[in-house]
Amino acid sequence: MVVEDEPDIYEVLLAMFEMWGIEGVAFVDGEEAVAWIEDVDNGRFKGELPELALLDIRLPGEINGIEVGRRLRESKILGKIAIVLTTGYAMEAENKEEAMKVTQADLWLPKPLPKFNELQGTLESVIAKRRQQNAKAVFVTQTAAEEETDDSETIPSRSSALKTSSNNAKASTSKTDKLKQTSKQTSSDKKNKNANKKNNLPSESDTSVSKS
Repeated sequence: MVVEDEPDIYEVLLAMFEMWGIEGVAFVDGEEAVAWIEDVDNGRFKGELPELALLDIRLPGEINGIEVGRRLRESKILGKIAIVLTTGYAMEAENKEEAMKVTQADLWLPKPLPKFNELQGTLESVIAKRRQQNAKAVFVTQTAAEEETDDSETIPSRSSALKTSSNNAKASTSKTDKLKQTSKQTSSDKKNKNANKKNNLPSESDTSVSKS
């Protein structure tokens, strides 16, 4: 993808893309470029999508190259494209840094552009680096998703273990309560028996025996 208002550079870049076997798209102003990005996002463009955008910062019209780059990064389809910013005008370091930050550009390439072979090598290197970054990002995302799935499968297992532990605790408490009740009953029987002996009265157990 080329957004360039200088005809000579425009034609050279398109010829270079053709030699690479790439069906490039080119625009002479920011408005055309943004309109094309919207066509891509809305499924109206059916051609081959570019892996790199070479954007001239200063363009005719209200939309400059920086705004085109920002719009590319917001695109749901073109957001991972490699971006190279270029200009023939001197820029202060702060403005240059801001332009790179806003567009998340991969390279700053001042004009005049390098000769054909050098330019080709530079752009190929940028594309290769961007491919690696995108592949790494996909891997990280997939790994995080797998870990989240594993965690969701582990949680029910932990919940079951907690329920089992809770049930065991309840059973243990019930047994303890029964033992306490039996102990209290036994202690009460002993007290009654001792009291009866003092009063020379038969205990309930002795009465039961005599009756039988």
